[in-house]
Amino acid sequence: MATKTKRIGSADRRKQILEVARQLFARRGFRGTTTRQIADLAKVNEAIIFRHFHKKDDLYWAVLDDLSRRRNSRGELMSSIPEQKTSAGSDLKNDEEFFTHVAEGILRRNRADPTLVRLLLFSALERHSLSRRFFRTYTTVYWDILAKYIRSRMRSRVYKPVNPMLAARSFVGMIGHYSWMQILFTPDDDQQFDDRLVSRTMARIWLAGMKVDGRGGRAKK
Repeated sequence: MATKTKRIGSADRRKQILEVARQLFARRGFRGTTTRQIADLAKVNEAIIFRHFHKKDDLYWAVLDDLSRRRNSRGELMSSIPEQKTSAGSDLKNDEEFFTHVAEGILRRNRADPTLVRLLLFSALERHSLSRRFFRTYTTVYWDILAKYIRSRMRSRVYKPVNPMLAARSFVGMIGHYSWMQILFTPDDDQQFDDRLVSRTMARIWLAGMKVDGRGGRAKK
């Protein structure tokens, strides 16, 4: 039996539907969630959902898009890129701070709201077309920004000449793997580490593999 709909503004109703859909999609995936279930939990008529979202795919994308915009990972990354100096190795300390900051941001955002991680895993496992749209819209753009910075450091002969996109993905992959394991499996206490320690350690490991040798020339192959 349909639940009597409480009259609220259109913007608030849309926000309410998104919040309920986010919870259900994160628990059951796209295929395991119906618009009827969303309507029942939101205490609205199912037709109300389709006034705001033409189809279920549109609602699913709106959830992914809303979560990503609120995280603002791209904006945070761009605002934290350090200024570069002319001396090849003079600002490696700034690089360590930068990559530590990037890592901490990823860990912080994923822990504060692991919903996006779960949604993306569901999307990939279900082979939903929107997972590729998300990948192109958000993930690759984030990598591009990081790769651009890495490429500039290679041109300054601070980093080894490797593929900058692979270098960017390798760093994000280190942090992402650690974060996802913490979210999915909740390791024992002896595997819990302070975010700052994790971030700085991984930044140092990555930079040790990327920076040229101490004499200022390119690393030997």
